[in-house]
Amino acid sequence: MEEGWRGLSLAPPSHRLEPTVPAPLPTPSTRWRCTQCGNLTRFDVTRTSRVREFVHLDLAGEPQVEEREVLTESLDEVRCRWCQGVDTVELVARPDAGGPLPDPAST
Repeated sequence: MEEGWRGLSLAPPSHRLEPTVPAPLPTPSTRWRCTQCGNLTRFDVTRTSRVREFVHLDLAGEPQVEEREVLTESLDEVRCRWCQGVDTVELVARPDAGGPLPDPAST
C-alpha cells in the first residue's frame, strides 16, 4: 500500500457507504434540532474540503501549515451526538426568531 505525506494511505477505499442527505447549514435565524431525541446543542459534523495550503518545512523536515485557503467545502453528514441519528436532524428557528428553547435539565 502506498503512503502519502505523514503516513496517510493513498489507496482508494475498498467500500462506499450509502450517501445520506445532510441537514442544511444553520443560518443566523435557524439552528439544528434532532427530531428523534430533541437535541439542540450537540452534533458530529462531517465535511469534505478541498484546500490550498502553504506548508513550511523546518530544517528537520517537520511541516507546519502557515496559510490555508478553502477552495470548496461540502457538508457530508450531521449526526446527533446523543442518539446517533443521521437523517433525523432538521433546521428550526432560533429562540430569538420564535424557535424552541433548550431544556435546562439537558444542558
